[in-house]
Amino acid sequence: KLREFLNFKQMSLKEAILLDYYTAGFCWAKEMNFSLVQLSGFMDLLNFLLENISDKHMTLGENLKELGKAMSGIGDTDSERSGDLTFFSIEQAKAIIDYLNISLFKYYKQYEYLFHSAREEHVISNE
Repeated sequence: KLREFLNFKQMSLKEAILLDYYTAGFCWAKEMNFSLVQLSGFMDLLNFLLENISDKHMTLGENLKELGKAMSGIGDTDSERSGDLTFFSIEQAKAIIDYLNISLFKYYKQYEYLFHSAREEHVISNE
């Protein structure tokens, strides 16, 4: 279902890696018993961070700053200082950061390579 939602038709290596990442994130969020709003916000966050790598060519430091902005204000009642993810508790925010550290930021160079390196396609046939 997620493959269809992401509109991955040919399942290249890049699409397979992204599908695996989104699926793992979805399963983790379900295990955390996130509400539908929280689950949607978490998946948006995953997409946002990957787009920062793929489209905006952000460095790890820049992407971490963007994560900080998005998560600012969690647990704070001052709505003017809040980011977009205020529906998470402080404990959930800490768990999200831990998850992102082990799933995305630890492998940041590999994701940069995935999005920005030219790869040769080897064609193998019986001819």
